Amino acid sequence: MADLEISTDTSDQQVRFLHVPVLQKETIAALAVRPGGRYLDATVGAGGHTRSILEAAADTHVTAIDRDDMALETAKANLADYGDRVTFWRGNFAEFPYEDERFDGILADLGVSSGQFDVVERGFSFRHEAPLDMRMDRRQELTAAEIINHWDETDLANVFYHYGEERLSRRIARAIVARRPFYTTVALAEAIAGSVPRRYRYGRIHPATRVFQALRIAVNRELDSLEQWLDRAPRALNVGGRIAAIDFHSLEDRIVKHRFRDSSELKVLTKKPIVPQPEERAANPRSRSAKLRFAERVSPEERS
Repeated sequence: MADLEISTDTSDQQVRFLHVPVLQKETIAALAVRPGGRYLDATVGAGGHTRSILEAAADTHVTAIDRDDMALETAKANLADYGDRVTFWRGNFAEFPYEDERFDGILADLGVSSGQFDVVERGFSFRHEAPLDMRMDRRQELTAAEIINHWDETDLANVFYHYGEERLSRRIARAIVARRPFYTTVALAEAIAGSVPRRYRYGRIHPATRVFQALRIAVNRELDSLEQWLDRAPRALNVGGRIAAIDFHSLEDRIVKHRFRDSSELKVLTKKPIVPQPEERAANPRSRSAKLRFAERVSPEERS
């Protein structure tokens, strides 16, 4: 089969790249935003959380990070009115030079954004025909197509099991290897659905859901990046500064919970995660799995 050509015209990308920030009020409270404070939004997306920080107190400054060029350009346009109160940095939040700056608060809204799901040609969703891409940073070489079409069966099964918690991982991997190559999201999703038992095929979620999550995590090295961020970012906090993470699935939440708890530099302020209220879940169904955890940088005396 020849490579499928799919239009990737992004002339209206700023209009289409929309993201509704979750737990907005709760996040501002968690960061304890104060006048003149300096903050880091490690995953700026379309800029919703950054805007809330800038509006929460006078003379705040935000350093806004994203590795997705489409997101960063959208954020720059959305936040243009704030001028030099916002500094932008493109790259993986795990690789930011944390040793060079100090912040009063650091935030990461993890996982894939609504904008990335909704821009069809990015390939994050199997609901529409698109290339098997899934790269947050489109400068990198590894794509979902490379993994699906070239990794061996054992590696595929391990990715599906560990990153998607897919209990039929071996069966699905075997079917993919037998039928590849794949070029589009829909073709892959159909192959996955056809490889599982009928009762599984018509369950609560589409049978491709966990596999697509696993592929996205593998393509973007999301869990490795999260662990590196949690190791490095707390050192950039002023004493009394807060670090907050919003996660959307158990793999992320487990890492955040344990790294906060085990850090010698942090005091955990959330025994249980903060979750969206019913009103927010009704208005934004994608918020339903969100969990907010935060912690505070403590002094050496408090650590001893």
